[in-house]
Amino acid sequence: MLQTVKNNQHDRPLTAQPKTLHLPGLNGLRAIAALAVLATHITEGLREFQLPLLMGTSPGDHPIVPMAGGYGVVIFFTLSGFLITYLLLAEKQKQTVDIKKFYVRRILRIWPLYYLYLALVFICLFCFKQAYPPVLPYYLLFAANVPYLLRTPLPFAQHYWSLGVEEQFYLFWPWLVKKWNKSLLTVILSLIALILIAKLSIHFFFHLDWGQIVIDGFAFHCMMIGGATAILYKNGNSLFLKLTDNKISQTVAWLFILAVLINRFHIASILDREIISVVTAVIIIGQVNTKNRLINLEQKGFDFLGKISFGIYIYHPLVIFLTSKLLGPLAMPALPKYLLVYLTVSGLTILIAHLSYNYFESYFLRLKERFAVVKSAATKEAKELRMPRKTEPFQQSTESN
Repeated sequence: MLQTVKNNQHDRPLTAQPKTLHLPGLNGLRAIAALAVLATHITEGLREFQLPLLMGTSPGDHPIVPMAGGYGVVIFFTLSGFLITYLLLAEKQKQTVDIKKFYVRRILRIWPLYYLYLALVFICLFCFKQAYPPVLPYYLLFAANVPYLLRTPLPFAQHYWSLGVEEQFYLFWPWLVKKWNKSLLTVILSLIALILIAKLSIHFFFHLDWGQIVIDGFAFHCMMIGGATAILYKNGNSLFLKLTDNKISQTVAWLFILAVLINRFHIASILDREIISVVTAVIIIGQVNTKNRLINLEQKGFDFLGKISFGIYIYHPLVIFLTSKLLGPLAMPALPKYLLVYLTVSGLTILIAHLSYNYFESYFLRLKERFAVVKSAATKEAKELRMPRKTEPFQQSTESN
């Protein structure tokens, strides 16, 4: 991004900043979230591989799955809110926010792969003669969270609910950032507070579980938490940085993530998602400020997986289904079959996402670069994809989503 922020110089004049904008470590966080979702959905689908469920079932005979998948989506939401808001603030610092270019960039990044995979889903449904509910209009119009909430999702596209949330968020967010200046943070915090008050009121006073489910099914407040984090960081808010950018806060945040990964996280179910969103915000600051981070996610492996994480997230349900058709009938001991399933599905998903990124998405990423007002490392990489590499190094992108 424009800078790796150090010594509270978050708002240096743009003319004094590097030409490309890069925040370190965030591709690594995106990689963790994507792998968490992938592992969770493999675990959920073990019956399709004719394997016993590792974590058993709930009273309704539904598979019990790791917490990591659901909270991995929350990490994605918070990270997206942070990055989108930071980029809009950087653009606003340079000129007024160009709404048209913002939407063109979002379209070029999301729509091609979104609709390609949707087409693949229907080809698969046709080939395997699988029935599906009449919910296609919701998916075409980026409202997949509606059938998800109604428990009538399209097979192999249940995960599209989160993309619906993001696209709906984009309908109003750039306008909000463009309109409000000094009071922007106050407006965002007020919106978060109103959503939380509504959620808690519905739960404790009206005892309506559906109210909480609907609010979580839109999850705008999780993205807003990321947005508020970007504003506080960009403005160099000293109190915020003292609270988040220290060894104690970073240790506690990573312990929360560890608790999620080993299925030991639970404080107050009504606010668990919001807690993980705040934890994610703390980790983001630790990564981008670098001074007090405990785990350095700015590594080649993490960067590679983070760069293709959109593809990992999009393709993995179909990979799980098709792989189950091949590996399910295999008669072999359970332990090696578990290993074979997890390694094969993960490997194929990563391979497909890598090929998709380089030979399909890259074309649209290069087009997207033409509409970038603030040049990020992502736009530079997009321009060089499938082109001869220059001799000088450049920073990898954290803004590929």
